[in-house]
Amino acid sequence: MPKIPMTTPIVEIDGDEMTRVLWQLIKDELLLPFIDLKTEYYDLGLEYRNETKDKVTTDAANAIKKHGVGVKCATITPNKQRMEEYPQLTEMWKSPNATIRSILDGTVFRTPIIIDCIKPTVRTWEKPITIARHAYGDVYMATEHKTDDAVWLTQHNKMSSIQSFARSCFEYAIESKQDLWFSTKDTISKIYDGEFKAIFEDEYENYKDRFESLGIEYFYTLIDDAVARVVRSKGGFIWACKNYDGDVMSDMVSSAFGSLAMMTSVLVSPDGKFAFEAAHGTVTRHYYRYKDGQKPSTNPIATIFAWTGALRKRGELDGNKELAEFANRLEEASLRTLKDGIMTADLAPLTDPDFNARVVDSWEFIGAIAKKV
Repeated sequence: MPKIPMTTPIVEIDGDEMTRVLWQLIKDELLLPFIDLKTEYYDLGLEYRNETKDKVTTDAANAIKKHGVGVKCATITPNKQRMEEYPQLTEMWKSPNATIRSILDGTVFRTPIIIDCIKPTVRTWEKPITIARHAYGDVYMATEHKTDDAVWLTQHNKMSSIQSFARSCFEYAIESKQDLWFSTKDTISKIYDGEFKAIFEDEYENYKDRFESLGIEYFYTLIDDAVARVVRSKGGFIWACKNYDGDVMSDMVSSAFGSLAMMTSVLVSPDGKFAFEAAHGTVTRHYYRYKDGQKPSTNPIATIFAWTGALRKRGELDGNKELAEFANRLEEASLRTLKDGIMTADLAPLTDPDFNARVVDSWEFIGAIAKKV
């Protein structure tokens, strides 16, 4: 069978620990046998980021700006414990995701991947809830200081970035024909959060007619009220959140729908650049088991869907229908494998007892998907 050709490369951003192992396995088993894969490779593994003084992260982000589409593996953001695990580190490097998001000035959209055999923890939820997370500023770019009797935190945001965030959310809502909710705490943070609310309201005036023609709604409420409403809802809408709120709420939503490894994530910039990634971390615990010679049962679905998202978008932008269709087929093969009861250890306990799920390791799971492709 001839391989599917590619004309423009995807920016490939490698990562750390167990997800790095799965990254190569997915390429070897699910991509390279079928695609003449063209990528521009950047290694964001912690050791190489340290070696380049994190310049490689900036280079990767700029490459996405150049080529339009990137796909990223999960990476480590070092803390004190990680500094002990990796004694060669010369600095506690910042989050690579935060750096990439800052350069692209995008919005992160995260949506749960739903299958019939796993019911959401919140029994009223019937449709996915997409978290739209602002990807600039807040605590992720804050300055911290400690004195004898206090700790201090100074954070900022840019009006232009908030406007881009609002426009991206309204555009995404129109494209997906879903209601858009936005929430902050402007009753307490009257200036900082108040400005977010005001900018969203101003921007909505430019989209109001299109929203009304599609029969969809823009809705604002306080973050605590939004949480209560979300839990009582049926789902099927976009929930826009500031950077920190979106970080927390996306984990809550993904876990309540099933698993952190069952959520798509894409960063969309105002000028139409796309960076796809898994919403979860590097699965450290499984990685140490792998280093001891074991084959963990780590769920690769979110990482597979990061690749399929990037391949589909590359195909759409290049007019390569064959590539876009392959991405759809790979997703279908992945979900059919789960529906057939072959799954990793994180998902099996979430199914009904009479479903008869069969737990396999990551290698067996990806092999089963490859057969269905």
